[in-house]
Amino acid sequence: MRLHAPTGVVLYLLPGLWSLSLASGRRPDLLAVALLAVAAVLVRGASCAVNDVVDRDIDAKVARTASRPVAAGTIGVGRALLFSAAQAAASLAVLALVNGATALVVAASYPLLVAYPYTKRVFPWPSAWLALVINAYVLAGWTAVTGRLDFPPAVFGLYACGFFWTLFHDTVYSHQDKEYDRSIGVRSSALMFGESSKAWLAVFIALSVAGALWAGAEAGTGWAYHGLVVLAGLLLAHQVVRVDLDDPASCWDTFVTNRYFGWIVLAATIAGQFT
Repeated sequence: MRLHAPTGVVLYLLPGLWSLSLASGRRPDLLAVALLAVAAVLVRGASCAVNDVVDRDIDAKVARTASRPVAAGTIGVGRALLFSAAQAAASLAVLALVNGATALVVAASYPLLVAYPYTKRVFPWPSAWLALVINAYVLAGWTAVTGRLDFPPAVFGLYACGFFWTLFHDTVYSHQDKEYDRSIGVRSSALMFGESSKAWLAVFIALSVAGALWAGAEAGTGWAYHGLVVLAGLLLAHQVVRVDLDDPASCWDTFVTNRYFGWIVLAATIAGQFT
């Protein structure tokens, strides 16, 4: 489940909380927030287990991932898959306590989550697939409040924000392993963009902020929302300037600290209801 590294849970959960906050107005349903958080831990845990099974041979060749349980042989493939299935089922049971539409949205994303580790072998830009899939939680956050599978333009603005934010942080993340990926033959954003990676990171920031601003305009949020979203974008811009994409430690630190962007956008969705 990689509970020792919770950044992945935060990156999955926050886009869902953005839309839940916008849909709730000034009175968010705290029980729905708690249930979405628990489900996010389980969905991420299930995804990690499947990823570890599919990538076990690759992980064993990379110093950073060689100690993962399946790659190291401390947990068998069968048990890992059983554990993944149990978490996936438990997450849907938790989300069903919110409403059926929310459980349906997340269940529909499961086949795409399972397919993600395979995309690194055949698709030149696996980060784009990941961004499409994990931001389904934006839709789940909206249905958690409305109970309906109808999404206004504001939701798609938040989805765009999350999509390009994912491209940003997953590109930085992939630079940690680019030399291993190159030797093994695995695809990644780091290898796709190469020396132009920082320019692409700047583009992703601009598009992510634009998506959030579009969502705020559609939802009729106040001035505080827009100001905080721009501040969040400036934070990511600072990270692009300071990160050394040839230093795995610098990439990891930037990946971890980029979660503050998500928290600031969440604060924007709350503050925007009162200004």
